[in-house]
Amino acid sequence: MTSAAELSASQAAANPIPTLSEEVGRDHDPLQTARGVYVTVHGHFYQPPRENPYLDTIERQPSAAPFHNWNERIHHECYRPNAFARVLNGYGEVVGIVNTFEYLSFNIGPTLMSWLERYDMEVYERIIEADRKSCQRLNGHGNAIAQVYNHIILPLANERDKYTQIRWGMEDFRSRFGRDPEGMWLAETAVDYPTLEALVAEGIKFIILAPSQAERCRVLPTEDNPDPKWHEVGGGQIDPSRPYRCFLESGEFIDIFFYDGPISRDMGFSDVLSSSEHFAGRLGIAIHGDHRPSQIISVATDGETFGHHKRHTEMCIAHAFTQVFPRRNWTVTNFAHYLSISPPTWEVILKPVTAWSCSHGVNRWQDDCGCGGGGGWHQKWRRPLRESLNWLRDQLIPVYDERGRQFFRDPWAARDEYIQVLRDRSLENVEQFLNRHSVAPLSPTDQIDALRLLEMQRHAMLMYTSCGWFFEEISRPEGVQILRYAARALELAGEVVGIQLELGFLERLLVAPSNVDCFKTGDVVYRQLVVSSQITFQQVAAHYAISSLFTNYSQQERIYCYEAHQLDYQLQRMGSLTLAVGQLRLVSEITWENMELVFAVLHIGGWDFHCCIQPFTGRRAYTQLRDNIFDALKQASAAHTILAMNQMFGEQSFSLQNLFAEERQRIMQLISQETLTRLDQLYNQMYRDNYGVLMAFHRDELPVPKELQVAAEIALSNRCLIAIKALDMEVSDPQAINAQIAELEAIATEAGHLRCHLNIPEAKLTLETLIWRSLWQLLHEGDPDTLGDDIRQIDRLIEIGNRLNLGLALDRCQELFFNCLHTSIVPPCELAIQAQRLSNHNNGHDQAQLTAANPWTIIRLRQLLQLGQLLLVEVSPWLNQLM
Repeated sequence: MTSAAELSASQAAANPIPTLSEEVGRDHDPLQTARGVYVTVHGHFYQPPRENPYLDTIERQPSAAPFHNWNERIHHECYRPNAFARVLNGYGEVVGIVNTFEYLSFNIGPTLMSWLERYDMEVYERIIEADRKSCQRLNGHGNAIAQVYNHIILPLANERDKYTQIRWGMEDFRSRFGRDPEGMWLAETAVDYPTLEALVAEGIKFIILAPSQAERCRVLPTEDNPDPKWHEVGGGQIDPSRPYRCFLESGEFIDIFFYDGPISRDMGFSDVLSSSEHFAGRLGIAIHGDHRPSQIISVATDGETFGHHKRHTEMCIAHAFTQVFPRRNWTVTNFAHYLSISPPTWEVILKPVTAWSCSHGVNRWQDDCGCGGGGGWHQKWRRPLRESLNWLRDQLIPVYDERGRQFFRDPWAARDEYIQVLRDRSLENVEQFLNRHSVAPLSPTDQIDALRLLEMQRHAMLMYTSCGWFFEEISRPEGVQILRYAARALELAGEVVGIQLELGFLERLLVAPSNVDCFKTGDVVYRQLVVSSQITFQQVAAHYAISSLFTNYSQQERIYCYEAHQLDYQLQRMGSLTLAVGQLRLVSEITWENMELVFAVLHIGGWDFHCCIQPFTGRRAYTQLRDNIFDALKQASAAHTILAMNQMFGEQSFSLQNLFAEERQRIMQLISQETLTRLDQLYNQMYRDNYGVLMAFHRDELPVPKELQVAAEIALSNRCLIAIKALDMEVSDPQAINAQIAELEAIATEAGHLRCHLNIPEAKLTLETLIWRSLWQLLHEGDPDTLGDDIRQIDRLIEIGNRLNLGLALDRCQELFFNCLHTSIVPPCELAIQAQRLSNHNNGHDQAQLTAANPWTIIRLRQLLQLGQLLLVEVSPWLNQLM
């Protein structure tokens, strides 16, 4: 086996060209000609799809608190900070805001990008803009590369799924970035030669792999050297500082970059990202001192490393990209650009089947290989789970193929292009898609079945999302999620052709052993955690009916991924009883399935609800049902009304527990509000009555009775929240605004005296929004004559947040001020500074002209800059000159 030293010497001999040091000082453009050191940092940004398959939305995940779900939490810690990464000076002040996506090579999972597009359009557009700017900087080669659609392990996929995953990933990329992808990220960098053949067939030019995935490499044959020596590099010894060409049996080829393994591991598991200088120093160790004109230092890691796994590391790479690397004359590039100026001169042969996170090929996603284990738990469930899903997939293929040919000219071509519907589910776009692929105009019923079949296939691929096998236990959320996709695929197959596959699927899950005693096997996991999450039209109607008692629904509403058309609705109250009866038409936005239903819901009081649902059978029957139930209500008896409802609807009923979790929690809060209001009044009274006693305890530094301290904290929290809400409502009355601010200042003073810790998270968000809104108005619509008062108001709001220990996050305010600094604030500052200098030189005429051209006085400009200081934006270069 060739040693690393021998390999390096062989490579140097094969490239008898000047060293990097010899190139220093020569005139060249490193973006046009490969000269010097190039750096590529690749971030693989990805989250598993977390949407409920029936609601097409992510439900609350308590483990992500204080955020709604893990996507939101990681977005707050990683995606947004990378789109607005701070570069700080020695005083912690912002001297620059960098969109790190302009410099990172990156892929973002299509399912994550879809979520970002819905959740934070500003960040989404910053990512798209970053790719566009990198294209402009790097000769048309953007930083973004595509990803296989929902992160399935391609070597374990059948041929059709391989191609669909690649095609979906590429089309999703094109629809967002407006160009064809040059490279593609493979889930877990899992690869085999059939996967490479598929990538090449679809036009992918390069991929990124771990060094451990290479087996042999050599210099590309030439006329002078037609049979160069092969070097064994199976232990990860391949030189990652150059691209390689991999030839396939078909005669085609694909280019491969191998990231630097040791440095990439250090990024994830050591302190290499603790500072930009430390990071650059670690990268510098990888530079070869041989005779090549250029080399690329490439590293790759989970994009979530930058900010989520390692807090504030997005600032490290932002500073490295914009400050440290340029000082070292390193060129920040991406793989596509480097390939365009430095094509491979070496070729590589890969190991047969490999991935970056499993030392056993791809067994992590099909076997008890030990990877991802912990706490002594086994992964014996992995193979039965894989085999169960493979069985289901194979059962669904003929269902789709045979039934699909009744609707589509080519069912599999329709599936490949279904990504266009996933990107745009508008009625017009779906109709155009169906018209393009259908064998003949489809009836409404056929349209529904056609969409059901396509959704069945979508879920049959989603159920292979790699995360389901990644960890140690089948009952983890990731395993449950892929089983939910399988359940939805099963259900859709049954709806279209009546086939019953669930029992066969459960029989196979029976041999998937769980590590958790209460589950024992995979079929129990399915029955307890998957079946309970399935949702019918009746449940959606029950959700609508119960919620309607607390929500003023319009005639057409969106309930998650359903359109609810209110055809009739009547509500009556009788004492403590509230009864609503209605007729409702529900339409799925995804499959166009629809159902017309009748509901009756009785709120008995408190937590007690009785709701009944049945299909609409005609206007006459509905009218009779409605009249009979309202007649029963006239007796003001809950029991009598429930009896009448059961007679008309049958015994099945729904209660508050049957509502979707978040709506149930909202209604529970509404129901509790009256009780909480009374308790607030009691605590407030107790606090007022004992204020003097509380102050005496604190004055004498005695332990305060817990009951009195709690009463004070609840009373002041409630009073603070009321004041902030009132302030949020005031938009134009300066006196009212000042009054509410004064009230908040008084509350903060009182809380400080009594050492109260106010628990008011709602106030934090409201106050942050108020400060941002006030700053925006000041910077964009501000009146110079009221500038001082406007700034003092913002200062007071920030001070209130600090005194109340709300932990205000003023990042968006900081971004807003920084963006306006150079466009709106610095120009008048420079005019004022220039006028000052002319005054010092007794040049009164020019000074008068400059002063007349500047509407901002020095006092006002200093006030603005001091506001920037408060927001921790570096303004000292101008503030120090404005005397």
